[in-house]
Amino acid sequence: MTLAILLSGQGGQHPGMFALTADRPEAEGVFAAAAPLLGHDPRDFVRSGADLHANRTGQILCCVAGLSAWTLVRAANPARCVVVGYSIGDLAAFGCAGLFAPETVLGLAATRAEAMDAAAGPGYGLAGLRGLPAGRLFALAGEHACQPAIRNAADSVVVGGRVEALDALCAAALAAGAARALRLPVHIPSHTPLLSEASARFAERLAEAPLTPPPRPAPRLLSGLDGAAVFRPEAGLAKLAAQVSRTLDWAACLEGVGEFGATRVLELGPGHALATMARAALPDAAVHALEDFRSASGLVQWIRGA
Repeated sequence: MTLAILLSGQGGQHPGMFALTADRPEAEGVFAAAAPLLGHDPRDFVRSGADLHANRTGQILCCVAGLSAWTLVRAANPARCVVVGYSIGDLAAFGCAGLFAPETVLGLAATRAEAMDAAAGPGYGLAGLRGLPAGRLFALAGEHACQPAIRNAADSVVVGGRVEALDALCAAALAAGAARALRLPVHIPSHTPLLSEASARFAERLAEAPLTPPPRPAPRLLSGLDGAAVFRPEAGLAKLAAQVSRTLDWAACLEGVGEFGATRVLELGPGHALATMARAALPDAAVHALEDFRSASGLVQWIRGA
């Protein structure tokens, strides 16, 4: 059995996002490392009524969710595992692969978000478009002064730009026959050239971050930029910085998971968007999101094939 782990991006944060991990002793270090960055224990923070979709907050919380849930995967001890992350999940994947300690991942998440906020300014965001060929959707984006951000599938993309341009684009896409077109709860034009300065700043911080020796056997890490295997950390870190301002090819990432022979796929993090995409891209695999499970023990048994 080969298990693929998909680390969620922003957008699905909610008050119950730590339901399966809040009481796990193995995850205490992750929650403790996040508390100074958020000003509160993340388990309390998500239930406090605070804005969970602010850029810095969302990036930190998504990494906390992925790293704390990874303790469940470790407990199941899968024989063969591949990890890849979507947007900020790409950084969390480096932690799951053992290249960064949890406190390093969370500190980098805060730095990444701060660099993106400084580079973008207010009034920008992302929109999801689905139901027309990706090339056509990206062409429509260009006609409305928006830019490609993510290719999710052959007929599903994410684009970035100013809010008013995104609203006009969504209306035009629906008029052209798109099945879905709406702005996402993300307020930064992630993965577009508008954030080139953020990529440069994040690259500097990554160069200073301490790498840790990965465990043996270690999960196979794929780049969240293009789905290629990361054999050398330095090359992977360069892509990790570049993806802040370059178009992600998530469809290629799912192809990479399939080429690795994944028979089971599990999304770690809030929501189930990646699991939904994986079911379409990998129809022969058994696919679940963390939030499909009612208990940590049930998840561990599923991973083990029980």
